[in-house]
Amino acid sequence: MAAQPLLDLSPAIRMMLMGIALALGPLAWVWLRNAKATPARRLQALTLITLFLTFDLVVFGAFTRLTDSGLGCPDWPGCYGNASPVGAHGEISRAQAEMPTGPVTHTKAWVEMIHRYLATGVGVLILTLTLASWRQHRREPGAVNPWWPTATLVWVCLQGAFGALTVTMNLFPAIVTTHLLGGLLGLALLCTQAVAYAQASRGDHAAAIISPKLRAWLITVFALLWVQVALGGWVSTNYAVLACSEFPKCQGSWWPAMDFSQGFELWRELGKTGAGEHITFAALSAIHYVHRLFAYVVLFGLAAVVGLMHKAGVLRVQGNWLAGLAVLQLATGLSNVILGWPMVAALMHTAGAAAMVVVLTWAIRESRVCVSSEASALLTARRMSA
Repeated sequence: MAAQPLLDLSPAIRMMLMGIALALGPLAWVWLRNAKATPARRLQALTLITLFLTFDLVVFGAFTRLTDSGLGCPDWPGCYGNASPVGAHGEISRAQAEMPTGPVTHTKAWVEMIHRYLATGVGVLILTLTLASWRQHRREPGAVNPWWPTATLVWVCLQGAFGALTVTMNLFPAIVTTHLLGGLLGLALLCTQAVAYAQASRGDHAAAIISPKLRAWLITVFALLWVQVALGGWVSTNYAVLACSEFPKCQGSWWPAMDFSQGFELWRELGKTGAGEHITFAALSAIHYVHRLFAYVVLFGLAAVVGLMHKAGVLRVQGNWLAGLAVLQLATGLSNVILGWPMVAALMHTAGAAAMVVVLTWAIRESRVCVSSEASALLTARRMSA
């Protein structure tokens, strides 16, 4: 039997048809619930449901990774040249018979393909959102610059490319981590658009006026969060979660044996060094411990920014969300270490990180800095009322 090519575009059209079929449900729901609404209101509803489904896609992507289903179908975009595991039943059965606990099983194939179907459906929704935004902009310039959804469309195409590389490069850690970061970038882009629509419907005066200090803290914590997410993705894609199985120490020490140069060698295969040797346990320990240490920095930053929000009497909803998510991240992070990386805790940890990106994007986009005397008086009045 001829070997199946890693990149086989023959089932691409059938995959796109599947994505269109999946997208018809949310599109119909938006249309029916907003049949009498303005086009801008329908676009706002479509943006929100696309944001929600993209969040689900990020979490399901984590489930795909955590169940070792990333190579459930070892070619792309289909499964052994088919649009679903049904057509690849024989090939999957043979692979599973050779390695019953290997990367290719019927269950893992379905998990991987469902992830691809969801991604294709989200892509169709984003394409629809882009076309509708440009059409609305030509008729009547609205609240959202159509270049935002256009940037989101470019993003989803790049995500598809990285999804293909994830498979064809056999779960290369740098590619898988970048794919995760790309998913969160999509959430930030969609959240930006959703907030813009909400502000337009309420009026520009609804934007929260914050001090330059609070703005600086928000942006700083946002940047720190992205670094921490990248470190967390590096831990997960290198399977370094269990390198430290206790807290607050690691392997009975406050500073265990670690190999930073090997652990943070970015361009290498999974489980190996750039020279092709097996990665050492000290390297895995370094990957894990850096993520843990940086978590303290991020938690401090979150506590500071939430305190500033409450002190200023602004962005209270976002502040409460950030406080709750920080507790969730701490609890699930500890659960991953102490309880041996349970599936529920691992998924909630990824979901919490994604939610933090959304909430911080929301807070930054929902606020504006104004240092005029009138704004200073407003800030003072809010502090007194609080």
